[in-house]
Amino acid sequence: MKRWMSLLLVLMLCLCLAACGSKGKSLEDVQKAGKLVVATSPDFPPFEYLDGDQVVGIEVEIMQMVADELGVTLEIKQMDFDSVLPGVQAGKYDVGMSGITINAKRQKNADFTQPYFLASQAIVVKSDSDITCKADLEGKKVSVQTGTTAEEYCMENGYQVSAFQANNDACSALLSGKVDAWVVDNEVALDLSAQTDGATKVLDEAMTSEPYGFAFAKGSDSLVAEIDKMLDKWLADGTIEALFEKYEVPFVSPKG
Repeated sequence: MKRWMSLLLVLMLCLCLAACGSKGKSLEDVQKAGKLVVATSPDFPPFEYLDGDQVVGIEVEIMQMVADELGVTLEIKQMDFDSVLPGVQAGKYDVGMSGITINAKRQKNADFTQPYFLASQAIVVKSDSDITCKADLEGKKVSVQTGTTAEEYCMENGYQVSAFQANNDACSALLSGKVDAWVVDNEVALDLSAQTDGATKVLDEAMTSEPYGFAFAKGSDSLVAEIDKMLDKWLADGTIEALFEKYEVPFVSPKG
């Protein structure tokens, strides 16, 4: 009886581990489903943003090319940025894209493609601000988007941080004088700052430099490997660089 009880416990443990294991999708899973489900926060121009009710942008076009190569339909799910990675990790979505920085902390809980772009965190201030460089931010209030590496970096380095769900709100906090500066990815800073009719400016000195990639649930090895092959090809033949040129954004290759 004890032996059978032991075997039963082992079987139950195995079933539990299987049920609680990897949430990742394989290449075969996606092709069998006939669709690639992508989570994003479309408030990050020019990478993803709304044109009417349609999500467009650089990463949307890259992911559409991926779906085409896989022979599946692209399905985009919209949400706040801080819900993208948790949703992917839980297996709700196949891919996460929102100008996501690849770092060691995130790699503990998610799989990533290779980087396809080297971004930087920019500092945006009001045009009449006396803040001219990173050092001038000491003792100042900064706005950031919730769940971003900008928020993480600013909090870890002792800045007074006001976090917002959307970058538009973080920018509004700067314009209204609630904060002294806004920290956000450089391309987004240039895009949104240009929409303020000269009320803001982007400083020449960057806050940090960061690689962008696409996120997956742990265990998505075959799917990530296949997309990495595509990114290798598109980085080598200039396809991705041409996309950045289309959106009038300077391209910084992660390959150097």
